[in-house]
Amino acid sequence: MENPASAPPSTAPGSQMVHDALGASPHSLGRLHTDGPELVLADLVHTAARHLDHLHKQFTDTTESAASTLTRAASGKTSINSLGVLQNSATQIDILAARQADAVDRLKEVIGAYRQVTASKDAPGRRANPPRAAPAPIPTIAPPARVTHGR
Repeated sequence: MENPASAPPSTAPGSQMVHDALGASPHSLGRLHTDGPELVLADLVHTAARHLDHLHKQFTDTTESAASTLTRAASGKTSINSLGVLQNSATQIDILAARQADAVDRLKEVIGAYRQVTASKDAPGRRANPPRAAPAPIPTIAPPARVTHGR
């Protein structure tokens, strides 16, 4: 699915992952399909990539702010609060890192599903909806015969 006309990959990790895996930007995937499960999955890929990019931006902003605070504290250019230098920033960084890792896993899953659906559609000799086998008939069970003992 390599598309040389697609835009160069972004520095955002979600967009980069999609471009590396599928050869197209997340936004352009939707234009490759008109309807059906392919379009739905293309939209899911786009949404998951955007979510990862957003989390990465939050993580980057928070870590840069913490680094700046630590640099100022280390150089003595700021007063140190009795509650600590980073206060809740360290916890926020940990939470954002965990959310970002989860978003990477989610995007990998969605990319895998997209590949599977588009590969099965493009495979020669394969039908989009293969015929299903007819269900086996339900066996009939005769009621037990009453056995009469001679009287």
